[in-house]
Amino acid sequence: MSENFDSALTYTSYLAVDELLKLQRPLSTGPEHDEMLFIIIHQTYELWFKQLIHEFQEAQRAMESGDSHYALAILGRIRTILKVCVTQIDILETMTPLQFNAFRSYLSSSSGFQSAQFRMVEALLGRRDEKMAGHLPPDIQEEIKKITVKNSVWDSTLVYLSKRNHVIPQEVLNRNKSESYSANPAVQTVLLDVHRNDPESAMVCERLVDIDEGLQEWRYRHVKMVERTIGHKMGSGGSSGVGYLSSTLFNPNFPDLWEIRSSF
Repeated sequence: MSENFDSALTYTSYLAVDELLKLQRPLSTGPEHDEMLFIIIHQTYELWFKQLIHEFQEAQRAMESGDSHYALAILGRIRTILKVCVTQIDILETMTPLQFNAFRSYLSSSSGFQSAQFRMVEALLGRRDEKMAGHLPPDIQEEIKKITVKNSVWDSTLVYLSKRNHVIPQEVLNRNKSESYSANPAVQTVLLDVHRNDPESAMVCERLVDIDEGLQEWRYRHVKMVERTIGHKMGSGGSSGVGYLSSTLFNPNFPDLWEIRSSF
């Protein structure tokens, strides 16, 4: 049986390296030395966001099909990616406020607030509000809307638990997925039983806590990085900068998993 093998394929052509290395286009005069770092860090974030979307959707498929071991592998990978996202902030923080302000004016109205892929990550994790995408182009809003009418990662987790004979209330399983999920005492009772009597499912739940904690860690480090770089100035793109970012802290994506901590 013959294999499909392209003898002309190279490392450079497979990874589109030539095209990739042309995507860093500093706008500042000179250009300013540190603008290259700023561009590469944020382009890398967008690549990681793309991978997170890819992995979260696969984790949902694994959980909804009842495949615990594959779900654990994918959720573990997501947690590791989030650790890398945090570590990238260490690199960005090597740039001083003066170095950033040397090219900040060239950013004009562009802002990380406009990252469509991060909004998609938030949507997959259950964010359901009109403000999350209202500032984005209509086609992107439509893409995000398609995510927000389907199961979130938490909804997929509840399906997984239900298939393992844990009695999730039907009104929770059949809820309107376009609305935000609220912590549910009945679900928390089930989760306590899961942790006590179903070690395999409990491992999946704890991996979700790892991810939730990792995302909150990234948000916190992002806030402090912005604060040390621009203080309390208005963010580029018209956001309130540190004020807006701080409002996103300590809002867990999986509240039921945190609520049960005091009940063990």
